[in-house]
Amino acid sequence: MKATETNFLQFIQGNKQFVIPIYQRTYSWTQKQCKQIWEDIIRVATNEEIHAHFIGSIVYIKGGIYQVSTIPKLLVIDGQQRLTTLSLLLVALAMKLEESKERSDVSKEEIESYYLLNKLKEGDLRYKLILTQSDEDTLKRLVEGRALPPEPSQRIIENYQYYIKQIENSNIPLATIYRGLSKLVVVDVSLDRTQDNPQLIFESLNSTGLDLSQADLIRNYILMGQEQEQQIRLYQDFWFPMEQSFGYSEYTRHFDRFMRDYLTIKNNGVIPKIGEVYQEFKAYVSDHPKTKIKEIVQDIHKYSKHFTKLAFQKGVDSEIRNILFDINSLRVDVAYPFLMQVFEEYSNDEIIREELVEILKLVETYVLRRVICGIPTNSLNKTFANLYKEIDREKYLESVSVAFLTKDSYRRLPTNEEFRQEFIIKDIYNLRTRNYLLRKLENYGRKEPVDIEEYTIEHILPQNENLSETWQRELGGDWQEVQKRYLHTIGNLTLTGYNPELNDRPFKKKQNMVGGFGDSPIRLNRMLASLDIWNEEKIKERADELSKLALQIWSIPDVPKETIESYKSKDRKTGVKEYSLADYEYLEGEMLELFNALRHRVLNLDSSVSEEYKKQYIAYKNATNFLDIVPQKNRLRLSLNMLFDEINDPKGLCRDVTNVGRWGNGDVEVGLSSVSELDYVIFLARQSFEKQMEETI
Repeated sequence: MKATETNFLQFIQGNKQFVIPIYQRTYSWTQKQCKQIWEDIIRVATNEEIHAHFIGSIVYIKGGIYQVSTIPKLLVIDGQQRLTTLSLLLVALAMKLEESKERSDVSKEEIESYYLLNKLKEGDLRYKLILTQSDEDTLKRLVEGRALPPEPSQRIIENYQYYIKQIENSNIPLATIYRGLSKLVVVDVSLDRTQDNPQLIFESLNSTGLDLSQADLIRNYILMGQEQEQQIRLYQDFWFPMEQSFGYSEYTRHFDRFMRDYLTIKNNGVIPKIGEVYQEFKAYVSDHPKTKIKEIVQDIHKYSKHFTKLAFQKGVDSEIRNILFDINSLRVDVAYPFLMQVFEEYSNDEIIREELVEILKLVETYVLRRVICGIPTNSLNKTFANLYKEIDREKYLESVSVAFLTKDSYRRLPTNEEFRQEFIIKDIYNLRTRNYLLRKLENYGRKEPVDIEEYTIEHILPQNENLSETWQRELGGDWQEVQKRYLHTIGNLTLTGYNPELNDRPFKKKQNMVGGFGDSPIRLNRMLASLDIWNEEKIKERADELSKLALQIWSIPDVPKETIESYKSKDRKTGVKEYSLADYEYLEGEMLELFNALRHRVLNLDSSVSEEYKKQYIAYKNATNFLDIVPQKNRLRLSLNMLFDEINDPKGLCRDVTNVGRWGNGDVEVGLSSVSELDYVIFLARQSFEKQMEETI
């Protein structure tokens, strides 16, 4: 590697061509960066005491795989944004020089000959700077003053026009602007592919603050090490189609998410953090040395098609599109690793369309029922990441159904009774998913669905705390309690296009007015059209009717008990012993009473807490263990899953057991020998519980 400080204009002068490799991202500087570099140029141009201004490095690869030609081709791996931006300023300056009668040290022809074109060459060799994709054609046409392409690069055009306006509005002589450009200095970093590792240097540059996404790093890692022909083939056949399918403006965000889900699948359910996807991908490639990079790219491309079906409903029929829209309305992209694998099976004809539809509906039901029943969602990502392992390929749909039905504790699929009871009393109005829920209730079974976004949510019993006498009379003496209890529940909510007109009017007026409940095309208002009064009894009746409808919409599979038991018996045959309280020698008498008191308090920390009996200890967990209890003769020994320096222990009862062999998880140990210590021990255990909740992805 050779690095030298040099004047920017001298650096780009002469017969040479800077090529932006196909794997580099497109030109992305905004007017914010263009404004900064413009202000720097004007500052040094108008200050005689400033002789130079450093603008960064330009790193490129010379020689190696690129054919020898009369014009050296320099592959830019860092600095393309600066090169492109300054080229746009030079184009704008050249154009203004041609229009102006102002005397200057430089002409339009000189700028073009020295800094924009290799004048004596033809074809692509004629241009100093070759960009990627649509950027390339747009810049070429600007340089030569030709008509823009039908779909020009918007960022190129915007920044070029920005510099035109800055030159026009600045009232600064063109010669002065050129003087500012001539004071710019760069570090010229030349790499030799035969001796340097461009990828390592690229990563090093990124670590110093360049804003490269995980998607950028992965693409460059894959393509940078390939021969030019292979680069072009891989990019055009696989990578560029992916970029297009993800959408240009959202490509980075969506691709990073996709790669996390892809690696979750490939790493057997282990979920990488979104900011560490690139490092995890490198580790994955390193762990598969016999797999050709082309095969890996093909596989990524294949799974990206499944991701775009899920995220954007691309390439699916109307029924599946609607179900996927509903799943996305619930914002459960944590289910994507599982569903991508299901779509892969479907594409390979291992399941039929009807099975795919049922599995998608089951995922929707699983998530919605848990939302209604208030079950924490912090563990959903791990549940879905590992769900595929439970599938019996010979009985695909049945095994998926059983997997959901047999989930317990914080992972459970609520039963019909639990769901119905919670659905009736739930504060639906303040749910994030309220529009989704009302849309599903309104449109169930309709061939001409209603777009509920054109309607607003109406409280039949008004929200106003100062209800009219008519309302108070209909609701009865405890009208305030009735309003408080039922106001935001499903029984009291409907849809209307006449919300301002209905306002706080009495029920009969809301019912009979133009656009009222009796004059509404909304099915949710049918029951309201025939009632004489709206009170606690009617709210409960309507809630009960809607809960029955909800059970049909979000139904659970009807799998015979014998079938479920047959799956459970398969699990038992694995030889894993199941333990109970009777297996713990010291859990008897007073120690058992103490344990039960502690157990009750721990389980009440949150509905997500579950209990597991291990051979040597009893574990309490949400997504992972936060408390493990080892029953001993005279006390209960508790392990808290935290680092010792994280625990807040005012009484100093905890012991640091870092690197000490103990049954249980964590570096914090505390003993419990009497009920009087219980409140303090729960105070400590809660810290471990909250710590594990925070660390859940």
